[in-house]
Amino acid sequence: MENKNMKTCEWPSEDKDMIEYHDKEWGNPCHGDKKLFEYFVLDTFQAGLSWKTILKKRKNFEKAFHGFDAEKIAGYREKDFKRLMNDARIIRNRLKILGTIDNAKKFLEIQKEFGSFDKFIWKFVNHKPIVNKFTSLKELPATSKESDAMSKELKERGFKFVGSTICYAFMQGAGLVNDHIVDCFRHKEVQRV
Repeated sequence: MENKNMKTCEWPSEDKDMIEYHDKEWGNPCHGDKKLFEYFVLDTFQAGLSWKTILKKRKNFEKAFHGFDAEKIAGYREKDFKRLMNDARIIRNRLKILGTIDNAKKFLEIQKEFGSFDKFIWKFVNHKPIVNKFTSLKELPATSKESDAMSKELKERGFKFVGSTICYAFMQGAGLVNDHIVDCFRHKEVQRV
């Protein structure tokens, strides 16, 4: 952050990567399928872990998962699974790796059905970001009725690691909801993106 006097959300704390993610990316309305899939993969691996852990390994995930290319990942075979399980630079969780491969296949099915994943996922917020007006970190919810609906439909379509809490984290990161506190300089900024 350039100006230390500007108000900001508290959650990035003093961590340089978290501050940069907060200041430049978190909450920006995202409409590119490739970027939406990247968030989906990262949130799959975040389940049960901190976002800071995932953020530190983000570049490693990008390399290991062919730049988050859903078509390539959907085509992964046993050798790719073994390669990922042996890659110490990422989170080597068997179920999350298999879930990511399955999710890539389901992601492509949605693209085919709706024309884009963007059209499908943004329907849960009526195709425009929900702008919340929270004044402190304590007010931020872990889920919402929209994340509940998203989770339910994704599960019905065969997606893995798509509980309502993960869906809500995805919505925050991809800007389907603006959960910057109202005093944060980013609260207004992300509405102009």
